[in-house]
Amino acid sequence: MLMGADDMTGKSGMPEADGQVYDAVRGNWVDRLAPAAARPYLRLSRADRPIGTWLLLLPCWWGVLLAAAATGWRWFDLWIIAGCGIGAWLMRGAGCTWNDITDRDIDDKVARTRSRPIPSGQVTARQAAMWMAAQALLAFAILLSFNSDAIILGIASLLLVAIYPFAKRFTYWPQIFLGLAFNWGALLAWTAHTGHLALPAVFLYLAGIAWTIFYDTIYAHQDKEDDALIGVKSTALLFGENTGAILRLFMMLSVILMSAAILMALLPTATLVEMLLCLAGAWALGGHMAWQLARLDIEDGDTCLMLFRSNRNAGLIPALFFAAAIML
Repeated sequence: MLMGADDMTGKSGMPEADGQVYDAVRGNWVDRLAPAAARPYLRLSRADRPIGTWLLLLPCWWGVLLAAAATGWRWFDLWIIAGCGIGAWLMRGAGCTWNDITDRDIDDKVARTRSRPIPSGQVTARQAAMWMAAQALLAFAILLSFNSDAIILGIASLLLVAIYPFAKRFTYWPQIFLGLAFNWGALLAWTAHTGHLALPAVFLYLAGIAWTIFYDTIYAHQDKEDDALIGVKSTALLFGENTGAILRLFMMLSVILMSAAILMALLPTATLVEMLLCLAGAWALGGHMAWQLARLDIEDGDTCLMLFRSNRNAGLIPALFFAAAIML
């Protein structure tokens, strides 16, 4: 299993005395600054591993920024952007806490996960459930500031959040379920801006799902040996040595679907420059994914983790291009 620069544990994967988690970023703020009593709960929320919050947040920003590029910027969009940021942190935390509760009998069998707060004994499942509820309620309070259609979409996403932790028990495609959950914000944020769901948002959502399958398959290659031993499924096990070729297809699918979303959203009202800027964002995302594939070594856990984390920058690229189109 993964042993590299970000390893914060011993060779067994067990936490050190202060409870640091195996794959947390070295010197993260939780381990350095948070009160000792709060650290297990912040670790449940993955506050020491912020990449997941970014990956949940970025499709939200895609949705609101593409909607604003299509229909015009509104000052309420600033709150949508900020509210999605806070909500993504909270809901990612609630979702990860739920995942750790449901996986507590699996996590202690996997080197990368046995240092998490529940299997390592830092918190009980009951304490984790109370923390999950608190995060979800705060996120719901933010959701109530949006319009009614967006609120309905936000509530509907809970079904996907609930199902995802169980997907790896019955399908080799749990990454699809992760993509369905993690990219829901593209639908919600588009709707929060426009007041209704529309086809461009659906295509943007599908583009995000293809992107999620891409990056989470890379991530899953860290655990494939342990997953195979304990009977947990993933696209990493399914694709095997064909991972690079198959992920290239998902890379192209993501770019095509995002380009289609842009064309549907901006035609016929946008200027040519606005259109080209937004399309450049989709193509630049594809360029970053191609860069990842060129460096991918599915047998090197350090490389897989590095490439997975680089998807924060990959996802920021379309958001920045959409924002540039709005400012024209």
